[in-house]
Amino acid sequence: MEEKEILQRISSDPNICHGKPCIKGTRIPVYLIVSLIAEREGIENIIQDYPSLTQDDVKAAVHYAAKLCEYEAYAI
Repeated sequence: MEEKEILQRISSDPNICHGKPCIKGTRIPVYLIVSLIAEREGIENIIQDYPSLTQDDVKAAVHYAAKLCEYEAYAI
């Protein structure tokens, strides 16, 4: 997925979810989607639980997180 496609699906607004990156047009934060995938939740189950999401939204969230990891380094 190209960066342009990712940015079309992810937004950050200080008035929505405290500015956390979310799927555009929703209040579903990227971190929630990535956390669900980390817990081995399938994409289809995520979409079923959050019907406003599409498969491309979920993929954009994962790609967005990967891009952040490429540029940021935090100790856990």
